[in-house]
Amino acid sequence: MRVVPVIDLLGGMVVRGVGGRRDEYRPIVSSLVDSAEPQAVAAALRQHFGLPRVYVADLDAIMRGERDVKSWRAIADAGLQLSIDAGLKSADEANELEDFLARDFAEAEYVIGLESWQDLAELAKLSRPEVAVFSLDLKQGRPLTKDLAWQAATPQEIVAEVYRHGLRRLIVLDLADVGSGQGTSTLSLIRQFLARWPDLQIVAGGGIRGPADLRELQAAGIRGALVASALHDGRLTAQDII
Repeated sequence: MRVVPVIDLLGGMVVRGVGGRRDEYRPIVSSLVDSAEPQAVAAALRQHFGLPRVYVADLDAIMRGERDVKSWRAIADAGLQLSIDAGLKSADEANELEDFLARDFAEAEYVIGLESWQDLAELAKLSRPEVAVFSLDLKQGRPLTKDLAWQAATPQEIVAEVYRHGLRRLIVLDLADVGSGQGTSTLSLIRQFLARWPDLQIVAGGGIRGPADLRELQAAGIRGALVASALHDGRLTAQDII
């Protein structure tokens, strides 16, 4: 299992996510680095943990459609590969971003977030669904979606549709868990997904407290874990990850 640090970007700074309440997000305070500048935070994560990839939630793009490409470059310049959620709404946007990343960012990948995506039928228009990463965005267990047809759907129904369109890489993230330090509430749900679709490559995120949580996720067959607060607070060390 791989550990993937999370960087939440807002207004050109790295912020600390708390429960998806973005009006409360403030510049990060970290035991690793005395700065909230994206390159400084990325460099500290790389130096302390030696991990190759970072998940970047570009909140300016997600909330207002304004991509912070300058910060993406700063993070990449610190030696990290990007998994970038830029608030994609359609297949045209996804295909355009895939081409842009392939030209300008080595080994970068894009994330389709349920929160921003406007119509699940658009998945059929992806040029290469096998390289897309779909984020099942939840809030207290409920799908977080603008697609009116899917607001009453279950997480299982949404994942079935995603799977039907050829996507096999999945992030499962409940925003209510983010920054809570209360553990990952989606573990039971992820076990159901893997029992039904064993070829899914799932990364779990939100609420990870320390090494015991990582071991539990690994034992469940989860491929990766998104982690932010536990790295900056010192609850997860480089030795824990090794």
